[in-house]
Amino acid sequence: MNWEQALKDYRHYLRIERGLAVNSLENYSLDVKKLMLFLKERSISFSPATIPAEVVQQFIYETAKEVNARSQARILSGLRSFFNYLIFEDYRKDNPMELIESPKIGRKLPDTLSQEDIDKLIATIDLSTPEGERNRAMLETLYSCGLRVSELTALKISDLFFDEGFIKVTGKGDKQRFVPIANATQKLIDIYKNEVRVHITTQKGHEDILFLNRRGKQLTRAMIFTIIKRLAEKTGLHKNISPHTFRHSFATHLLQNGADLRAIQQMLGHESITTTEVYMHVDRSQLAEVVHKYHPRSLGEAGAEPFD
Repeated sequence: MNWEQALKDYRHYLRIERGLAVNSLENYSLDVKKLMLFLKERSISFSPATIPAEVVQQFIYETAKEVNARSQARILSGLRSFFNYLIFEDYRKDNPMELIESPKIGRKLPDTLSQEDIDKLIATIDLSTPEGERNRAMLETLYSCGLRVSELTALKISDLFFDEGFIKVTGKGDKQRFVPIANATQKLIDIYKNEVRVHITTQKGHEDILFLNRRGKQLTRAMIFTIIKRLAEKTGLHKNISPHTFRHSFATHLLQNGADLRAIQQMLGHESITTTEVYMHVDRSQLAEVVHKYHPRSLGEAGAEPFD
């Protein structure tokens, strides 16, 4: 098996068996392509089934000079996955990545906005324009439902189940989940849908898309970034924010107000609870307060004698 065929089969496996989204598929493929380019430039002729750990280590060493620790860790993860696939398909017996350690990187904490910051951003929107009504409904949906930007742009009118108080969200790997939506956010969507969107000439194939641009097409991710960036500048908010900041703020504010981490995991569409646990950083003082308020030893301080 040559590298081109191995990569083609691997991509098919990732798409069909693991159900990865296009962006994830391309990222995994890029890691393998970087290794392929390294071998080609140095006229190294090992196949995917025979490449030894020493050669992969050499590639990692050269790569480490050009990328930061986080990018290096991602490449290592991608290559581990590729070689594990080859083992799964019986193309090789070992994973050459086994003895290669990932660089230690600090866990990046998500940026968040306060409730006041979000209110200021939304209050800055010019509601005298059709785009203003749309933008207000979009940002409220981002914050109210904790959506990814791709989930927001792909949201359909047929995904709105307002009578039940939910919207249907299609996330990574085309996995669907139902997320509660606040009554106030429902009303803003209805205003946009019934008073603004009805006057837009919808392009073919975009009839069911909820949020449209002036030409009647689905908004791009880049456009959502631009809208938020301009609002932040107009508000005078000196923070590096993006659509994802609203998602982080959604999860953080729920946790601060006592929501269960498992419930937050389901609403965010995280496969693993460990992904959601990053939000546990938000307010360590709250954790201490819980212990002081509810733990028997702390309760003993008020009345009973504590143990030595």
